[in-house]
Amino acid sequence: MPLNTPLRRALALFALALGGFGIGVTEFAAMGLLPDIARELIPGFEQSPETVIAQAGALITAYALGVVVGAPLFAVFGARMSQSTLAFWLLGIFIVATIASACMPGFGSLAVFRFIAALPHGAYFGVASLLAARIMGPGNQGRGVALALSGLTLANVFGVPLATWMGQSFGWRLALVFVAVIYTTALLLALIFLPRFPGNPERSPLRELSALANPRTWIMIAVGCVGFGGFFAVYSYIAEVTTRETGLGAGVVPWVLACLGVGMTVGNLLGGWASDRNLQRTIVWGFVSFIVVLALYTLLAQSAVGLFVSVFLLGLTSSTLIPSIQTRLIRISHEAALLGAAINHAAFNVGNALGAWLGGVVIAGGLGYLAPGWVGAVLAVLGFALAVLSLGVERRDKARNLNTVGIPVDPS
Repeated sequence: MPLNTPLRRALALFALALGGFGIGVTEFAAMGLLPDIARELIPGFEQSPETVIAQAGALITAYALGVVVGAPLFAVFGARMSQSTLAFWLLGIFIVATIASACMPGFGSLAVFRFIAALPHGAYFGVASLLAARIMGPGNQGRGVALALSGLTLANVFGVPLATWMGQSFGWRLALVFVAVIYTTALLLALIFLPRFPGNPERSPLRELSALANPRTWIMIAVGCVGFGGFFAVYSYIAEVTTRETGLGAGVVPWVLACLGVGMTVGNLLGGWASDRNLQRTIVWGFVSFIVVLALYTLLAQSAVGLFVSVFLLGLTSSTLIPSIQTRLIRISHEAALLGAAINHAAFNVGNALGAWLGGVVIAGGLGYLAPGWVGAVLAVLGFALAVLSLGVERRDKARNLNTVGIPVDPS
């Protein structure tokens, strides 16, 4: 099949999205299966489930830390490599580490391999975003990011509920085997259909790290770290909210996750489209709506209708922000686009670790399973403030540059 046929391009994009689908399943299904993992691997679950589930949240933290460590490492040391080849290697690491995780006999060893399985996460989404944009053509950066992330959002519609059901019915280890099969399929499709883009031998790790010399990069990294902690403070314990606060059965948890996933899918597409039109406005209004929804979730999720409506809106508003924040980091990073795209996911997973930890703290403190919603709202407000600061710094820098060359600046 010729490289430039529409069918081959579609299959290449599908392969990239399928890898993201596997990442979404492995990351988010673990949150829905926390009670099952805790019950099997941590003593004392029946006596003190809140304390043990809070301890099991360390798995989420371990995965998040793996993303944080791996994203810049793979982006920097893969700077000269063909982006296609880098994607192949990252998928291979996912496969091996996920199978190993399914075989671990204890909580500690499982946490170690969850960390290892997370190392390629950020770099994969970074390189997949750049590859998708190249395949789709100029002017489609936001859409390329959204397409690469579409597998992540669709995972919450189909993959996460299915893996959660499999884990509840047949054991969480089978759910990890399911993830490994997804990664293997993505790798085979990528090897067959993904175009081989050449690497750049002139790139170097130091040159890739140049993006980190820009203060605006660090502000946007902080936006992801803090702002998205709000999402994970809620999502990490959504299974317990469903069963203990709303009073629904464990079998409803996959449907709650699917509802959230539908919202994420719609929000991701909306965010990619809006980012290509007005990036700053998408970030500002995305955060405002995200904060409002977090507060609504905390107030309404005790009822079944309130839970389903609020988790749909939570997925919608949070995922509208993701393509816009990643697109902004890519643009700020200039030539170090891979690092900018990858480090965005490292930032989100700092938020993952922060949100899961703070959510566990308030639950263990006896404030209830809905209390993480208020924690999330506070974190989202802080993320919004950082985003406004980043946009203000950019306007200031543009004004200085215009003044330097003698062009009058509109004081507004």
